[in-house]
Amino acid sequence: MFRTSDIVLIAAMVGAAAFTYQTKHEAEDRLEAVRKIEAQIRFEEDTTDLLKADWSLLTQPSRLQKLAQTYQAELKLDPVDARQIVGLRDLPVRPLTIEDLTRESGGTMADSGTDQTTTGGIAQ
Repeated sequence: MFRTSDIVLIAAMVGAAAFTYQTKHEAEDRLEAVRKIEAQIRFEEDTTDLLKADWSLLTQPSRLQKLAQTYQAELKLDPVDARQIVGLRDLPVRPLTIEDLTRESGGTMADSGTDQTTTGGIAQ
């Protein structure tokens, strides 16, 4: 009736069918996961676009001007005076070497700053 080769071939066909079904099922699961991730990416991009639009509305100069005028008493905002803008020489000198940084962190910050400020803010 059935030969041994027939039984082996039938077993191989059943095994191949099971493997094909399992592979197809895993591929569909992966495809569904990819689609979920793509949907999440689209959602995040839409959220980012919405936040950018909100930011541009919130930072409109006319809106900020109205807010500044409304809360001027609380914020005590004044226009920038020309005397408030200083030159490079008027800025304090920042340490440029590692030794200066470690010396300042050691507590001698006042000593290192006095000799530099006497030269008009420029280290010589």
